[in-house]
Amino acid sequence: MTLTLILTRHAKSSWGDPGLPDHARPLNKRGRASAEAVGIWLKKKGVLPDQVLSSSSHRTRETYQRMALTARTTTFTDDLYHASAQHILNELNHATGQTVLLLGHNPGMAEFARQIVKARPEAERFHEYPTCATTVMTFDTAKWDEVDRHSGLVLDFITPRQLLE
Repeated sequence: MTLTLILTRHAKSSWGDPGLPDHARPLNKRGRASAEAVGIWLKKKGVLPDQVLSSSSHRTRETYQRMALTARTTTFTDDLYHASAQHILNELNHATGQTVLLLGHNPGMAEFARQIVKARPEAERFHEYPTCATTVMTFDTAKWDEVDRHSGLVLDFITPRQLLE
């Protein structure tokens, strides 16, 4: 059996209100367009989540909303807000879906992406994991608690810039 992970960093957020707490920052215009483009890309590829694990921040919630994907189960949790790579792995190990969309923040997402894959894709921006970067990968296992570092096979990696140019 194979499990699929869609790993997405939140889309570009707004810094328009300097008094707004970090957790409450919304997406900016570019971020909204990016999230929509990534959602369309995933639909065209036929990669649709049945479970979403996301940071509870406004920008991750809005990213998921703008992606216009629906999942059987969606969890927004403070545990993924600026989580470390190890904490992201711990959260993923409790997933129950066949295809999981995990939404979070850097620097944890970039570090997690680099650690979870067997081999990094040739993409030049993979190492920094820019806003709304998305990797689709599979794991040759039936249970998420068996997923560990260096076990993901990358099927695809995209940045919004590639979709919006």
